[in-house]
Amino acid sequence: MILGDRDLKYYIKTGRILIEPFDDEIVRENGVDLRLSKEIAKLKMASTPVDTRAKNLDPNDYYEIVYGDSFIINPGERVLLNTMEYIKLPDDIMAFVNLRSTYARLGILSPPTIVDAGFEGNITIEIVGGSFPIKLHAGDRFMHLIFARLLTPVEKPYIGDYQGQKGVRLPKMFKSP
Repeated sequence: MILGDRDLKYYIKTGRILIEPFDDEIVRENGVDLRLSKEIAKLKMASTPVDTRAKNLDPNDYYEIVYGDSFIINPGERVLLNTMEYIKLPDDIMAFVNLRSTYARLGILSPPTIVDAGFEGNITIEIVGGSFPIKLHAGDRFMHLIFARLLTPVEKPYIGDYQGQKGVRLPKMFKSP
């Protein structure tokens, strides 16, 4: 069952869903809009392959962490965006991550992503720039989460590598910058 605005307000008010910082304006008809943080990671062009089984790779070879109040996303550029909100889900609620339609209409692409039941942390997603440069601003609502209540709580709530992440989180094979 998809949670509507009344359900979401109740779940947030009672603490079943945690969103910090919270603002009533982010609750929409059938989901919650999350805002862009002041930190992003730009993927660099590199010729050295990333071994997905490696540990503690140097992120500086593959990523540029950028801090600011605004960011230019160039055509075809791949970027990891991060939410300013820290969320925490119970073991019977998951969420679908969608790029807000305004950004999709600008040609920005984002792969399908979900937030597992039991997850907590800032959310990091990848986007790919469209046909022309776009300036994004920290604090803008860029991501839409659609929450779904599961029929029963999951047996194994999320406890993976990204649990509790704060800030832009690179793939697990990279040491923290």
